[in-house]
Amino acid sequence: MELGFIIGGVSGWIFIFLSIFFNADMQISGVLNFIDSPSIMITIGGTIAATIVAHPLPKLINALKAIKNVIKPQKVDPVLAIANVVDLANLARKEGILALEDASAAMEDAFLQKGIMLVVDGTDPELVRSILETELAYVEGRHKEVQGVWEFMASMGPAWGMIGTLIGLVMMLQQMNDPSTIGASMAVAIITTFYGSLLANFMATPIANKMKIYSGAEILMKEVLIEGILSIQAGENPRIIEEKLKAFLAPALRNNVGDENNKDTAQAGDE
Repeated sequence: MELGFIIGGVSGWIFIFLSIFFNADMQISGVLNFIDSPSIMITIGGTIAATIVAHPLPKLINALKAIKNVIKPQKVDPVLAIANVVDLANLARKEGILALEDASAAMEDAFLQKGIMLVVDGTDPELVRSILETELAYVEGRHKEVQGVWEFMASMGPAWGMIGTLIGLVMMLQQMNDPSTIGASMAVAIITTFYGSLLANFMATPIANKMKIYSGAEILMKEVLIEGILSIQAGENPRIIEEKLKAFLAPALRNNVGDENNKDTAQAGDE
């Protein structure tokens, strides 16, 4: 479970509720004034309808399903990925490239497994790079497609909020003969803009942004794996491979690569 998503979501609703509550002289009735079913229908319903019009339905459903990857993201550990590549490089150096075939059978990472099998099969290095980079490009493209749906929803939220406001203003102007209704009608008209801004800035945009962060981390790890696989195929020294792949990491993480390898070595010794 992604703790930041939960903390941010819960704390955001708390702050919104408290700000309304305190400005309403601590009356629950004041908070209830911010709940208007027609406004919700116009803003949320209109945004969803526009998104359906702009995107094929399967892609919209896929984007909605992708929320689970924000709530419970897949673990991406480039330090562990580098450690795995270095272990494979050591194995290839000691027992030969063909020894990697048995090692690949136990791999959980399908991308790494595919790359290693291409190397074992004697595929030309340039072709290996081309195949893996093509797959990487399509992964990134699928991620951007999902992010684009949420970014579109973020742009539609305020727009449909404004449409709701215009509808409310038309209805208010039709009742100008009764001044006592103007204030309440104006409040209902404006609240749709509030819903639209809330949808865009507290839901759709943060989700799209977090998807970008997770996608960037996954793409980075796959780039590390590509360089590692090609280095193994070239027969480079495992130590050189480790130093080369460390360049992909932030300085704070680079020292952990050696620690990961040392931990694996210690565990192998205990066995």
